[in-house]
This record gives sequence, structure tokens and C-alpha cells, in this order.
Amino acid sequence: MTDAGPTPVVLDCDPGHDDAVAILLALGSPGVRLLGITTCFGNCAVEDATRNALRVLALAGREDVPVAAGAAGPMRGQVALGNYVHGVTGLDGPDLPEPTAAPVDETATQMLRRLLTDSPEPVTVVVTGPMTNVGTLLSQEPGLVRHIREIVFMGGSTERGNHTPTAEFNTFADPEALDVVLRAGVPVRMVGLNLTHQALATPAVVERMSAMPHDVGRTCAAWMGFFGSSYERIWEFEAPPVHDPCTIAALLDPDVIRWRDCFVAVELDGTWTRGTTVVDLFGRLPDHAPNVSVAMELDAERYWDLVLAALDALGSA
Repeated sequence: MTDAGPTPVVLDCDPGHDDAVAILLALGSPGVRLLGITTCFGNCAVEDATRNALRVLALAGREDVPVAAGAAGPMRGQVALGNYVHGVTGLDGPDLPEPTAAPVDETATQMLRRLLTDSPEPVTVVVTGPMTNVGTLLSQEPGLVRHIREIVFMGGSTERGNHTPTAEFNTFADPEALDVVLRAGVPVRMVGLNLTHQALATPAVVERMSAMPHDVGRTCAAWMGFFGSSYERIWEFEAPPVHDPCTIAALLDPDVIRWRDCFVAVELDGTWTRGTTVVDLFGRLPDHAPNVSVAMELDAERYWDLVLAALDALGSA
């Protein structure tokens, strides 16, 4: 939240179970004013991501939030999808209400441009999928950075990857777009796997969701069941890491995450390491000044209290 009130946010996403929870957290938190949602390929094809965003808004009773469909593939290279984690639709699991709203008659980059330039104050852009929409926009109109307060993205890691041994999925899916953003001169915060793997939906957390007397809580609990089974099967996690809401939580509570300013670059050409984030934690590249605030440590109890309170408020409204 800014000193003047709720933080104006555009959420660029690829729902995705954890993206869906991030949408609900933004909607259920008075500290965020969600101006719009833009979608991208990633966890699923962009058509499915767009439909999923509309379905989540219908679940929340917030179909007033505009949704614009975005990139179907990266700026360069082949399309990578995360259906192996999120299922055929990208949001497999419980049935969701059919949306009555439709995507707006704008592309994601068009809506982003309009929302940024129309806002009376700088806008925070939160990206929880591949960076394609934002990277494309800033490569075409670099002057738009003056309308952006900061970009907070879920992606990368200071440690290992998940889609490949070294690269996190979102940064692997479009490293060229991330490279544009890292060079754009806009404040950037990175919420990588090293942080989000601390945001585990333990059985106790899922039980708190299940106990909520409304569809929002019960649906989130069922999502965690599907998402959790994927993480157990693929990566041997006992509980799934709920990555994307960490970006929204960072806007709501300055004490929920500890940060470190670092130089960050993304590998574009490595035979084995394309999409890997290079994070200079210890200043070993003295010719490269810090350009990103990197999330390091999560107060997991505080995080889940924040998320669950927002879900309950939204479902009870």
C-alpha cells in the first residue's frame, strides 16, 4: 500500500493454480487496487490462461476487473508450457463457475499501455508468468518506464531451477523478454524459487482453507490437492510451494519478505543453462551494479495469515 492508499496494480499472469491464488489475494486485500489482468502463455496455452482468469474472477464475484489476452509464445524460440504441472486446462481440479464476462477488445500490451498512461500515479506491474507481454511493450516503448512504479516478478532463483536443472520455468519460457526488463532502468523485484519454496501449503494450511464456509476457501483447498500431487510426483515435495501470491504479499506487508539488492542477469544462449538467472549475491561482479531487489527469506506464518485472511474476506463478502 502506498501512503496515498491502495497500490494500483496490473497483474500479468498465466493461471495456473498459484496464479489463481495470487488473483484472489489481490482481490481480497484492501491494500491493492487491481486495475486489470493480462494473460500470457506459460502454465497453459494463452487461450486457457485467459479463460482461467475469467473463471477465477467469476468465483470471486469480481467480473468487473478487465482481462486482456496476451502473448501466445515467446519473443524468440519455442513455446514451453507447464501443463505437466497444472493439468490440461492449466487449472485442473474442482469445477469453477462459467464466466459471464469476456476478454476486452484489446491485446495485453494495448491494455497495459492504456492502464499505465491513464493512471494518475505510477502503477506496479506484477508478473507471475513469462515476461513476454511486459518485455514486448518496453522494447517497443521504453519511455513507458516513467509510468511504472516497479515490476515485481515471480521467476528465477538464486539456486537451482525447476523446469530445467538450472532454470525456473518462467525465466526459461522467455529469457529475452526478461533481459529487456532487466535493462529497462525500472525498479525490479525478483521473487524466485529460493523464496517461494518457503511458501509451502502444508496440510495445516490446506485444512484452514477447507474449513472456510464458502466456495473460495474450499476451491483453493481443492486446487492445492491437484497442485500438490503434481509437486509430489515430479519434484518429491511433501507440500506444494505456492509461488505467485508471494509477489502480491510483498506489496501488502513490507515485513513478510527479506530482500537483498544484487546484480541479476539472465542467460540467453547457454547450451544447458538458457533461462537461468545469474544472481550476484556476494558482489563478485564489481563492474555490474545491483539492478534487482532479490527476495531471500519469507516469514511463512505471516505470509499464510495474510493469504488466508484475504481469501476468507473475499469469500465472505
